[in-house]
Amino acid sequence: MNYLDRALVLLEEIRAQGRYREVRTHSLAGALDFSSNDYLALATHPQVVEAFRRATRVGSGGARLLGGSHREHSLLEEELAQWLGRERVLLFSSGYHAALGAIAVLARTVERIYSDQLNHASLIDGIRGTHVERFVYAHGTLPRRAQRGGGALIVTESIFGMDGDAIDLESMLADLGDDDVLLIDEAHALGVTGPSGTGRAFALADPRVVVMGTLSKAFGAQGGFIAGPATLIELLVNQARPFIFDTAMPPAVALASRVALSLIRKADVARAQLHDNVRRLRAGLSALGYPTIDGPSPIVPVVLGSEERAVEIAGELERKRIYAPAIRPPTVPPGSSRLRLSVRADHQSEHIDLLVQGLAKCIVTS
Repeated sequence: MNYLDRALVLLEEIRAQGRYREVRTHSLAGALDFSSNDYLALATHPQVVEAFRRATRVGSGGARLLGGSHREHSLLEEELAQWLGRERVLLFSSGYHAALGAIAVLARTVERIYSDQLNHASLIDGIRGTHVERFVYAHGTLPRRAQRGGGALIVTESIFGMDGDAIDLESMLADLGDDDVLLIDEAHALGVTGPSGTGRAFALADPRVVVMGTLSKAFGAQGGFIAGPATLIELLVNQARPFIFDTAMPPAVALASRVALSLIRKADVARAQLHDNVRRLRAGLSALGYPTIDGPSPIVPVVLGSEERAVEIAGELERKRIYAPAIRPPTVPPGSSRLRLSVRADHQSEHIDLLVQGLAKCIVTS
């Protein structure tokens, strides 16, 4: 049996588990989309698109420490740092790379790592790549400082990407030791929560707090970053392999992200509309008997249990021209397959109502 034969066996196992996936070759034209993380609809905003069109080159040309550093990168880093109230920011080509780079470097400054059970795969992979003693704690129940000992890196999301719940960051900060560091993934909070969209960690003005962000969600662009003390950023520049060896993001993307940031700062009306849409969806789901949680998240899960049921309901909705794909293991724990409904500011009230009505009909017929 050669490697392709073994690959076919593995694929059959995936199919048998109801976890087989395929990449779409095109978008579902004309469908209502509840899958996108483009929370403020900036990916298609005329000013953001025009900024990208003004590009005079495509690729950056190399890594930032070689020929790939351009003025647009530095300007975006400066503007992000000022917006977030942090000393410095360092760009990465994706949020995934930012997680891998930051965790690997921060691990060298601590004795152990504590990770929330429901952290994103990028955070999990970053932690697995270290040689530091690590502990996974039950979701939202970080052991107290007296139990942890000294010198710990604590890794958490502020708004969790699959359940949409928010963590009490203030309590976590209050329990930090002098030699601890708290890495907060703000991917689903930036642009959506906080004053001028600065996220949930903005109020934590403490050098022990390090913020990880992405430009691929509310910014409607691409890339990731780490924000924190200047000393840490300097160390990342010198030791973070995903920064040192990766080709930098195209300067046109950095420019488009700068324009998106300027729009995010003044997007209070769009943020209010987004949260109105979330409340409307939660009310509709509650009327159908699905439990929901209050909070600042634009993510509303509908947990269906088995992989088969999630795929079935997603398929029924797609036939109604509503795109809400099934989320299955390993993305979520076994037995918690779901629809992860991602709400945007440009959804209309009738869009939300059509989704709820579609779900109601699917539930009756399933």
